[in-house]
Amino acid sequence: MKIKLLTTLAAGLVAATALTAPALAQTQLVIGASYVPHAEILEEAAPILAAEGIELEIVPFQDYILPNTALALGEIDANYFQHLPYLEEVLANNPDYDFVNAGAIHIEPIGIYSQRWEGLADLPEGGEVIMRDSVADEGRILAILANEGVIALPEGVDPYSARVSDIAENPKNLTFRPDVEAALLPQVYLNDDADAVVINANYALDAGLDPVNDPIIVESGENNPYVNIITVRAGDETRPEIVKLVEVLHSEAIQQFILDKYQGAVLPVSE
Repeated sequence: MKIKLLTTLAAGLVAATALTAPALAQTQLVIGASYVPHAEILEEAAPILAAEGIELEIVPFQDYILPNTALALGEIDANYFQHLPYLEEVLANNPDYDFVNAGAIHIEPIGIYSQRWEGLADLPEGGEVIMRDSVADEGRILAILANEGVIALPEGVDPYSARVSDIAENPKNLTFRPDVEAALLPQVYLNDDADAVVINANYALDAGLDPVNDPIIVESGENNPYVNIITVRAGDETRPEIVKLVEVLHSEAIQQFILDKYQGAVLPVSE
């Protein structure tokens, strides 16, 4: 399924939204994106890009594998769905992929949800914590738990690259299951299948959850390395259309849209 955003160049829109750089020749840019929030953000940016001579075509994806496959095959010009540590994991496992980060756009603070408990301190002896099947997110989640004193990691271990096997202290003897596909985690939570379930904000939003108020704890957005990025094939980061795309996504109009629409569940990044 493809969502093609067709827009026209209206003089009033050009006056209202055009950035200072010279307009580009009319061209098309095909971007693969997760439905929420990535495709929604791109839809908001489409009229601004149209005023700059770029027709945006958004190809939505529901998983974390196909957008990179499509990029490698040349079926899309870029994708917008993954954070930087995940891209680094993908590149380590797929040496034939020659991708680069063209720009950081937003952060989605991850949340830990529970139908049974009001806080991490309430997790019971022998409780179960279900996590996404991603090495990149495994350390991210352990960093939250270590910071809250639920577990302890060995001295000198970077918490963001830690694995469950690195846990040095687990006072409540919790069981960690980093083996569930990200898209399934909201349903695992709604089914009350574990004491705690860790859910990425985009999947929480897509499932109708509130990633700010529903979790028992939300990851801090400060100094957060898990920025969602525009990913392109190496060399394409300097293409005028890609540069303009990142410029528009960093614009005040789009950053304010992110703040207003997602109310803290998604945080804009301007660098």
